[in-house]
Amino acid sequence: MQGKSQTQSTPPSPAQQKISQSYLDEIADLHKKFMEGRVGGRRAILRRADLTGLSLKDKDLRQADFSGCNMTNMDLSNANFREASLYACNLSNANLNRACFVRADLRGARIESADLAGADLDKADLRAGGFATDGNYLGAGQNVNFRGANLSGAKLSGTLATNADFSDAIMSKINLTGADLRNAKFEGADLTEADVKGAQLMGANMRSTILTGVKLADIKGSGVDLSGSITDENVGKSLSSLETPLAKLIKEHRNWVATVGKEGKQLDLSGYDLRVLLSLSGEKLTALKAVGTRWCGMDLTDIQLQSSNLEDSDFRSCFLRGADFRAASLKKARFSHADLRNADLSALYFDAGGERRASPCTLAESNMRYANCSGAKFQKAVFTKADVAYADFSGCDLRDANFTGANIEGSNFTGANIDGAKFDKSPEV
Repeated sequence: MQGKSQTQSTPPSPAQQKISQSYLDEIADLHKKFMEGRVGGRRAILRRADLTGLSLKDKDLRQADFSGCNMTNMDLSNANFREASLYACNLSNANLNRACFVRADLRGARIESADLAGADLDKADLRAGGFATDGNYLGAGQNVNFRGANLSGAKLSGTLATNADFSDAIMSKINLTGADLRNAKFEGADLTEADVKGAQLMGANMRSTILTGVKLADIKGSGVDLSGSITDENVGKSLSSLETPLAKLIKEHRNWVATVGKEGKQLDLSGYDLRVLLSLSGEKLTALKAVGTRWCGMDLTDIQLQSSNLEDSDFRSCFLRGADFRAASLKKARFSHADLRNADLSALYFDAGGERRASPCTLAESNMRYANCSGAKFQKAVFTKADVAYADFSGCDLRDANFTGANIEGSNFTGANIDGAKFDKSPEV
């Protein structure tokens, strides 16, 4: 650039030197001078540095080089990384809200569980990349990882993202127009009202994705695997097909519960799509039967579902704070990104022949990836073969819970009570 100093900041050693906030602020200020063509300015080059937990909020970092940096848990909201290099960076759990990555090099980056709401990645390079053991660049390597990230309203139009992993990501109202997404993974992602016009999706995995409000004509015929996905075409049984109004059926159900089956009738909502209701907050539905029911995104705060059969139901992105699931059967249910804070999924106790027995909540083979369960009760809960990766169990009551065969990768058990709990490998608390 004409009129700009070509002096560059000295990069730290390849061993990921820890950088202080004050030093990072100095580098950002000098970079701004460099971009403005002012005397003494220096382009920011911080290759393979440790920037964990620091802030570059609102900073102008166009054309900067952060290749290979550890940028986990950073606040990068509203920062401008236009045409910058973030090659093979780890941006997991970072705040990237409204950040600009237009034409940025993000090859091989790990952006797992990051907040990219409103971010602009127009024409960014999201192909595979990485470093060799000798520190040199590789033309190919690890795929870009957006697993569990929040990409709501983000712009990825025209991006090169072949083989990228968007599994379990929140991608509602995302702009993917014209993006190259061949062989990308979207399994379990929420793509509600996403714009995929002109996107290349050949070989993409969209199993179990939420695709309501998406024009399937822009997807079908591209060799995309849509098995188990939720679309406007296959939402399950409609509540409008009920012969009796739902309010009356709920009243009969409550009477059935109150009289221990002598009067009224048990409510069976198996296979129905309940999302049109938007909310059942505070509803008393003890002993409900709802196998394979779709609840995605609903407000179910303080709902009472104790002793219910909810196997294979879909509670993804639901608000379930304070919900009562005691003794419920939730085998193979989906709870990814659900808010289960302070919910009760512990056992119920009953007398049998003078002996006190427990009826536990069963979550075997369920999917609770990225769920927020902080402060919830799971005493004696059965998590056998469940996938609870990256779930937040901080401060939970997990006494005597059974996690045998469960995937607990990245889960947070800080402050949890795990007395008597069974794990294949003990977690850090």
